[in-house]
Amino acid sequence: MSEVEKMEVDSDAAQGAPVAGQAAKKKFQIKKWTAVAFWSWDIAVDNCAICRNHIMEPCIECQPKAMTDTDNECVAAWGACGHAFHLHCINKWIKTRDACPLDNQPWQLARCGR
Repeated sequence: MSEVEKMEVDSDAAQGAPVAGQAAKKKFQIKKWTAVAFWSWDIAVDNCAICRNHIMEPCIECQPKAMTDTDNECVAAWGACGHAFHLHCINKWIKTRDACPLDNQPWQLARCGR
């Protein structure tokens, strides 16, 4: 036997484990395993500055629809300045003033989506 095998046998015997030739007794068995995951937007600001709702929740325009229509999705919009708003909120804002509500720079849509 090599040194490693001797050490494993010795450590097993010391712990009361069965020696070679005996069946190992299982302490427990995993029958079912369920994974859970959480996600969030990759932004520093968690709230839409226009409607004050959390960016992962529906905006004030989508909230009444969200209770009845499960396919309705409220997406976030990021500006070139780095600020994020609900797409519906920033579209309403742009109709009155073409600037970011937080830093007053001209609004340029960088990306929108989930």
